[in-house]
Amino acid sequence: MMLGNGYASSPASRRRRGRPRGGGGSGYGFWQPQSLHHHQQQEISPVVPPCTEFDMAYFRAYSHIGVHEEMLKDRVRTETYRAAIMRYQHLISDKVVLDVGCGTGILAIFCAFAGARRVYAVDASEIAVQASEVVKENNLSDKVTVLLGRVEDVSIDEKVDVIVSEWMGYILLYESMLPSIIFARDKWLKPGGLILPSHASLYMAPVTHADRYRESIDFWRDVYGINMSAMLPLAKQCAFEEPCIETISGENVLTWPILVKEVDCYTVTIQELESVTAKFSFSSMLRAPLHGFAFWFDVVFNGPANYSSNHHLQPPLGSLVDQQSHGSSQSKKRIKSDEGIVLSTAPEDAPTHWQQTLLYLYDPIELQQDQKIEGSVTLSQSKENARFLNIHLEYSSGGRSFVKESVMR
Repeated sequence: MMLGNGYASSPASRRRRGRPRGGGGSGYGFWQPQSLHHHQQQEISPVVPPCTEFDMAYFRAYSHIGVHEEMLKDRVRTETYRAAIMRYQHLISDKVVLDVGCGTGILAIFCAFAGARRVYAVDASEIAVQASEVVKENNLSDKVTVLLGRVEDVSIDEKVDVIVSEWMGYILLYESMLPSIIFARDKWLKPGGLILPSHASLYMAPVTHADRYRESIDFWRDVYGINMSAMLPLAKQCAFEEPCIETISGENVLTWPILVKEVDCYTVTIQELESVTAKFSFSSMLRAPLHGFAFWFDVVFNGPANYSSNHHLQPPLGSLVDQQSHGSSQSKKRIKSDEGIVLSTAPEDAPTHWQQTLLYLYDPIELQQDQKIEGSVTLSQSKENARFLNIHLEYSSGGRSFVKESVMR
């Protein structure tokens, strides 16, 4: 669980409270056990990745009800998905839908309410057992079929018109669930089908956060009148070695963000997600200490008619520093724009359970207004466990250069 101040209490607790990757097949009597035999008879079948011990541990972790309770209580997330499903009701009504990583089944049920003829709700966690009961209690068993297993392993005997999934992890790519969406897309989605969400964009910006640094580091300089500065190196390592999941405000952000990665769910490949690199050149809008870098993401729900390979999302509108004058009104404009419904985890928008991902520096850099911060960031799947994320950060400012490496476990 999360500590009261929002800092992750352990690496395991930092996992996003979302559904496990995949979905699938056995459980109660009306389910049929799944096998790979059916898949091997398909004319075109994506390569089925092996299910590792890491995967099994991941699925078990998401069987706990607290994971799904936190997700469902995120009204920004859940209501945005419901709004998107209802916006595209004309593309869902009387169609076949695949919900990848269905959890408690809420998105599948939203699709049933939108008139879907059949919804396959797939989840690799035992929470699928409860999802099937939820479906039955809502008299939707004739429309929603819950499958327990990885989406890579289950049998579905027809193509689907729509894929819906809430696959996003911290820093967008953590947990590596998007490859399951790609697998489902390539295996089952009809040409011209709908994917919700359709696009995602990951952003990065330098931040100042003196209160956080003071609480975690400066505390040791005077502990009940005792100088404990000898604890500072260990304190910095423990507090800032790994990325932190926290909520910051627009006032913490020093510059406009850069776009680290844009994902088009209609065309993205598994290979391009293995490593993502972005160069940056920021100019500080304030005179303030640089304490680290923040990451957040937006996802957009576009219909297939709006899809274009040249589509690019714009950075969040409105000054991230001057949130009072621009933040809320610009956010509403984005949601009402022709680009589709937007779910944003940006600092100036309503908070979500994703919060923001902060990569803190061990020692702050005192910035002058308009001072440059340049460098690059690389996000790559860990060799230890593909669900972990390696972060390699190179940055320079004021004639000094630094490298920071971190692993999100």
